[in-house]
Amino acid sequence: MLEHVLHLTAASPFAQVVIIILATFVLEDAATLITAIQVQLHVVSPPVALLALYSGIVLGDIGLYGLGALAACWPPARRWVDMPGISQQRQWLTRNLFRAVFISRFIPGTRLPLYTACGFFRAGLKTFTLATVLATLLWTTGLFLLSLKIGGFLLAHLGVWRWAGIAGFAAFMILSGRIAARIRKNHPS
Repeated sequence: MLEHVLHLTAASPFAQVVIIILATFVLEDAATLITAIQVQLHVVSPPVALLALYSGIVLGDIGLYGLGALAACWPPARRWVDMPGISQQRQWLTRNLFRAVFISRFIPGTRLPLYTACGFFRAGLKTFTLATVLATLLWTTGLFLLSLKIGGFLLAHLGVWRWAGIAGFAAFMILSGRIAARIRKNHPS
């Protein structure tokens, strides 16, 4: 679907940027993979692709922070979080904000709870944004380059089966992240 829409908008880089940004709100890694494939097919230029991916992912992260901040304004949510030791947890998060946000980009299943907690506790938005920008630049660039290599190989060598191979690669990326998150949840260290 995304590849079809990007192909239709090949003459409008602005439309491509908007579509890629919106796709990152659904599934970041799949959007990165599909966008890299579209770069391989010369439908999207690499600078447009990366700018859109970075923008969409960072906007999504700031949106999660905003949802947490909004939840803090809702009295029932404040009661759910009202527990002993909450001020120490808030202080720890504030002290370790950059490191926690940066590392969470690389650990499946941690961003939603951490980023909304950051917003809920109003942990520094500037520090949060800086950490998410830097981590996104590193993670997304790496995933994009890997997707370019693997996608290029699949496009070149699988012939009529190339889209099945790309779908399999996308499914592998999504499922491996989910499995890693489940393992981490069931066996915290």
